[in-house]
Amino acid sequence: MRGLLASSIGVTCAAALVLPLTPTAAAAITRPAPTAEAATRPTERSTPGHTESLPLTTLPTTRATPSTPTVPDQGVSRRGVHRFSLVGVVWDDPDTELHGWVRVRTRATATGTWSDWQDIETHNAEHAADPDTAERTSGRVRGSTAPLWVGDSDAVEVRVRVDQAQGPYATPLPTGLRLELVDPGRTAEPLLPTTRPAIQAVAAPHDAPANTMTAETAAASAANTELAPMGVMEIPALTPDQTRHELFTLRGTELTEEQRAKPYIGPRPRIVTRRGWGANESWREKKFVYTKKVKAAFVHHTASGNGYKCSQAPSVIRGIYRYHVLSMGWRDIGYNFIVDKCGNIYEGRAGGVAKPVLGAHTLGFNTHSMGIALLGSHASSKPSGAAVKAVARLTAWKLGLFGANPRGKTYLKSGGGNLYAKGRNVRLNVISGHRDGFATECPGLQLYRKLGTTRTTAAELQGR
Repeated sequence: MRGLLASSIGVTCAAALVLPLTPTAAAAITRPAPTAEAATRPTERSTPGHTESLPLTTLPTTRATPSTPTVPDQGVSRRGVHRFSLVGVVWDDPDTELHGWVRVRTRATATGTWSDWQDIETHNAEHAADPDTAERTSGRVRGSTAPLWVGDSDAVEVRVRVDQAQGPYATPLPTGLRLELVDPGRTAEPLLPTTRPAIQAVAAPHDAPANTMTAETAAASAANTELAPMGVMEIPALTPDQTRHELFTLRGTELTEEQRAKPYIGPRPRIVTRRGWGANESWREKKFVYTKKVKAAFVHHTASGNGYKCSQAPSVIRGIYRYHVLSMGWRDIGYNFIVDKCGNIYEGRAGGVAKPVLGAHTLGFNTHSMGIALLGSHASSKPSGAAVKAVARLTAWKLGLFGANPRGKTYLKSGGGNLYAKGRNVRLNVISGHRDGFATECPGLQLYRKLGTTRTTAAELQGR
């Protein structure tokens, strides 16, 4: 997710983060180790979660700082806070970039020990709604870093510094910098039921206005897999024959005789619904926004770190959802689907897993595409085989619903970005990495290198 122009920002300033503590400050943040009673105390089965928002202030220069910064550092000094598991920084103007770095350290609730300093990905603007869309121009959207998963914590310290390589004319830090500490809460229900019968698909109209859901569409969708009815924890996997039946039911009138005779589509994989990962549906906007079709899939990583267990993935997703909507001001979580390192697939933005839901994942290319994000960071860490296979299964099915060949090319019209001017028709791989549509390091080099394998596997699953 880091913009390519910022990739030269390294660890040369790491020494500046070894900040000495006064005895008074050290005493203020020290607490006893958890007692045996506390360690065994049962936790609440369901808690709503919260976000603590702290304004960043100018930090004093310390002996550890090799030279006086051109622009003073901002941050939050060590302090105890409410429990949280995910952290990010937001600011007022979404069109302003943070040219510099953000580093954070946190104290684990379970052990009382402080983490090492961790970098938070600062270039997050390319994961956004397209320019001139209602979501982008709502007046609620803020600039932001990527979110970072740090695990259950109860104290924090953060420092933000401009890129000193800019010299005496360094770009000031954005205005209104705030530290967002997100507690994703806990859900009372298990992630998934042990068994669940397949849900019969019901055809829904696709010619509704692109920015609303008609009453007829809502009625048809209430009983169908496209909208995952209330209470459903997962959409089950289907066999190839069942998937073809689903295709004919959903899009049969649009298929040619040749497509009906030999439909190229992979079997539908199991998908954990929003209910399954515990989405609070009161946060997002109620209306759904659709594009006309899905011609391409953009693969991302969330840049939120790899230090989560697969059992924690729903919590991480709830944290990202809360950050996207309540901290960044988006209408819903940005990605259409999320995949964890164990290969579990999760429904992202609401509106129906089989529908062409308009996301906010690839600035300039959200129309006629879908965004799939691997939960983690993959600049230097290889994605798991299970996650790569899950992306292949998901794209073989979803692209197959719209007749797209995973090994093929397609044209998308740019909505505006830093690689392609607005209105330009761009030839892209049907399965592309985020960096193919925007100058960014996302989805990370190690994941990007796996896309060739993903395309081949997805095409084979479609029977090509």
